Amino acid sequence: LVGCSVQPVGGSGVFEELSLFACSPTDLSELLKEGTKESHDRAENTQFVKDFLKGRIKKELFKRATVALYFTYSALEEEMDRNKDNPVFAPLYFPVELHRREALVKDLKYFYGEGWKEKIQCSEATQHYVDRIHHVGQHEPELLVAHAYTRYMGDLSGGQVLKKVAQRALKLPSTEEGIQFYVFDNVSNAQQFKQLYRARMNALDLDKNTKERIVEEANRAFRFNMQVFDELDEIGRSLTEEAQDGGLPAHDGKGDLRKCPYYADKLGRSWATAELPQACGTRLAALTVLSVF
Repeated sequence: LVGCSVQPVGGSGVFEELSLFACSPTDLSELLKEGTKESHDRAENTQFVKDFLKGRIKKELFKRATVALYFTYSALEEEMDRNKDNPVFAPLYFPVELHRREALVKDLKYFYGEGWKEKIQCSEATQHYVDRIHHVGQHEPELLVAHAYTRYMGDLSGGQVLKKVAQRALKLPSTEEGIQFYVFDNVSNAQQFKQLYRARMNALDLDKNTKERIVEEANRAFRFNMQVFDELDEIGRSLTEEAQDGGLPAHDGKGDLRKCPYYADKLGRSWATAELPQACGTRLAALTVLSVF
């Protein structure tokens, strides 16, 4: 398959194990990519996602979104820690590189102050998501792969664009307070790390039925995300604060969107140095949707 090979990566740490891998249509990463396309399409058309990508985001709503992320990742990383030695998940356990809870604590301290824990609560939609993650981690740990993959790969793919949008629209400090969630200090090359993650995922000893269940669970994760987006939309309509405008202008439909420096896999290679594009368009939401809320 074109674009499926993982090239050898030099250096130390987790990248040393990378050698030449060839993707197959039966690989879990390919099944997830194909099996969640429809969910991507639906998610990218939620109003919250479209507004965020245009920079039409209210600070209070961004704070609420950060709270939702905190509860989601607290649950996810608790279950990942629980299953770190379980062979159905252990190869995907990268706490140093990926875990987001501590970064989110920093963001919440920035927005709410030292007493942030007393000022936040888990919303109804987020609680449903959290409950499902705990159920999976405790009773069907093989499905934890779906939740980890959809969250972290989305963060590494589109989070850097969203960081710039939020920083600009909300006039956040250049020192990245309030957006630590999007900062992966221990991932030096997002594209290579994603290749490694997919390779490890494809190497899991899973039968056909289990792979199908993981794809189904990934689609379920998308639905939970969309329910949170809808909930945030409803909250946003009740806020009197004016939205800031500093994001990505909508694509006008002209030209080749694939040339956008943040489109598809190019995004992962460009995030460290690139400036915001002028016309990436709302199709970018298909890549970034899981990093938004």
